[in-house]
Amino acid sequence: MPEKETLEKARRDKRQGKSASTQAGEFVHEEIEHVREGKHGARSTKQAIAIGLSKARRAGVKLPPPGKGTSARTRTQAARDSAKGRRGQEPSPRRSRASSRRLKREGHQAASTAALSRQARGAARRRPAAARRRSAQKAARTRRRTSGKG
Repeated sequence: MPEKETLEKARRDKRQGKSASTQAGEFVHEEIEHVREGKHGARSTKQAIAIGLSKARRAGVKLPPPGKGTSARTRTQAARDSAKGRRGQEPSPRRSRASSRRLKREGHQAASTAALSRQARGAARRRPAAARRRSAQKAARTRRRTSGKG
């Protein structure tokens, strides 16, 4: 179950009209913090991010399942998480305990600054130059808007 603070932050993002991925980012951030503070581990940075996105979908963030580039299993699971979010279904205690126990045995290096940096650089490198440029321009526009200028 996500922390109350995370749910409030995601709701605030939604009210401000921010994108679903920004709302989901709050859950990913929470998950990274959990790994860092030793609540549980993660095999890789990618896994920590995936757990955060799954939590976001289950909390009702309208985040679409990933596109064709990912495995069918991942897309199916994402769609299932979204459906749970719409229904407001509680997680099964037994399954929840099992996954928590498993994650407790994993390491904490996945949430290190270096690991997150590697993940971000790798993800950016996989995107085409045009997409990187668009996203940089959008960030610049957002910066102008929020700083009170423009």
